[in-house]
This record gives sequence, C-alpha cells and structure tokens, in this order.
Amino acid sequence: MLKTVFSKTLVMAAFAVGLMVTAEAAPAQKICPLMIEDEIDEEEFVVYKGVKVYTCCGTCKKMWAQNPDYYAVVSIPQAPQLKAVASKDIKAMKQLFCPVYTDTRVHPKSPSMEVDGKKVYFSKTRAVTRFKANPAKYSKNLPK
Repeated sequence: MLKTVFSKTLVMAAFAVGLMVTAEAAPAQKICPLMIEDEIDEEEFVVYKGVKVYTCCGTCKKMWAQNPDYYAVVSIPQAPQLKAVASKDIKAMKQLFCPVYTDTRVHPKSPSMEVDGKKVYFSKTRAVTRFKANPAKYSKNLPK
C-alpha cells in the first residue's frame, strides 16, 4: 500500500511540474491579436482548436470568425498560446495591417482594391470608403 501511495504521489508531482513548465512556456496573453494596440478583455474570447484566445472586443471576435486559421498563424506574437495549434502550412501575407486602421490586421479574404497596380487589403469596407475619400492621408501606410 505504501508503494501505491508513493507511486501516485510521484505521478501527481510530475503532472504538477509539467503544468508549471507549460505555463512558463506560453506567457500570458495581454494584447488583442487583431487590434494589436488594445489590451484584452478577459470576457471577450474565442476558442481555437481547444485554445482560448482573448480579444479586446466583440468586433474582434467577429473578425476572427472570418478567417481563424490565418489569424492563428499571424497572431502568435500577441497570443503565444496559439503556437502549438497554428497551421505550419499557412504563410502570412506581406501586408499584415490595414492602411486606414493601422493597428488592425487584415487577411486574404479582407476587402481589397487595386492601388498603384498593387492589391491592398483593408480591415473592413468602411476603411475602403475612408481610403477612397482621402488617399493622400493614408498612402504613407500602404505596403511597400
């Protein structure tokens, strides 16, 4: 019986150490992965492949739903817990952010338009409208 108690205690200790190492390996998420200048709201999150990803607002949750596999890949710097589940096959686009809302991510299915012969992505249709109304204001934010 003593051998059984010792074995169970040893297994539980190993499990606890494993949890601590895992917690240390993935720092706590503090920044929204889609609006990267905003702090997270712990009540606003999505679950991606069993991993909880915090956002700053309901709008970001809706944005995440548009292309979760892509966002998981490009959001690892803000949400390091995604590293274990993000696709290794999806590659980030050259343009990561909207030229109008410069802290907001774009993805391959985002609204887009041709600007000087290049396809430019926008975070939402309103950004396209704002860009068209004043291209000079936002042209400095265009991808090079």
